[in-house]
Amino acid sequence: MKLQQIKFALAAVIMTTLFQSCSSDNSNEPTPTPEAKKEINLATSTTLGTYLTDKDGRSLYFFSTDANGQSSCTGGCEVVWPVFFVDNLTADKLGAGLTFSDFGSITTGSGKKQLTYKGWPLYYYAPVTSSDGYGGVNSPEAPGKTTGDGVGGVWFIAKPDYSIMIVRSQLVGHDGKNYKSDYTVGDGLTTYFTDAKGITLYTYKGDNFNKNNFTKADFSNNGVWPIYETDKIVVPSALDKSKFAVITVFGKAQITYNGWPLYYFGQDASVRGANKGISFPSPGVWPVPVKDIVPAI
Repeated sequence: MKLQQIKFALAAVIMTTLFQSCSSDNSNEPTPTPEAKKEINLATSTTLGTYLTDKDGRSLYFFSTDANGQSSCTGGCEVVWPVFFVDNLTADKLGAGLTFSDFGSITTGSGKKQLTYKGWPLYYYAPVTSSDGYGGVNSPEAPGKTTGDGVGGVWFIAKPDYSIMIVRSQLVGHDGKNYKSDYTVGDGLTTYFTDAKGITLYTYKGDNFNKNNFTKADFSNNGVWPIYETDKIVVPSALDKSKFAVITVFGKAQITYNGWPLYYFGQDASVRGANKGISFPSPGVWPVPVKDIVPAI
């Protein structure tokens, strides 16, 4: 019996030593470091689709009057729509689905740094939510909220896949003259459509409903008025998506609005905010598409 007791005692000592050794080894293992939040991400809404947010899930926005890629939100506007900026942004700070080359930065008129996406300056929304007894208090929109979309018909959620954007800008023809919305000479802002990167789109008075009468079968005149070649219809919430369609022009897809095929103007040369085509060959022959344009016939 004594020999058996000695064996049990030795076994107990060995097990205790092994347990203490394992415990000691586990205590020395490094604690996993939580993965850092991405600075910019994509979120999804059932009504708005996919859109950009900051690392905390706060929505980011575009401003229609920033057609030329510079911030036009000044003074009191900056209080309601603070700029969005990330210092030293790198590709590894972006969430899935975002491309680093789509981002840039500018300096606003008030000297603030601001990030841009596909040429559009990015903003937060900070509406007045309470009063301090002296006036309204602006508070940043809560994560997951998109209440800034559509404000004033000029503020829209920043989406990665727009095929149409709304801009509000002065029309300046190829002749250097300023034009109003009725294509008479004068100053005044016009609200019209561009592509996702702010390049102006046009309609042609000679077209019919969903029928391109301008483009030649060999596309020999496509350099002057290139068709807007896309089969995607992703538009700001202020527009009725059902008024857009896609037609086929000699094997290529062209988007239309209210029956009007949409084109670029070659002399704009992919310059954001340029709208020289409104006076070529004369004012009104190639008008910009607007929300309430009369349907083509």
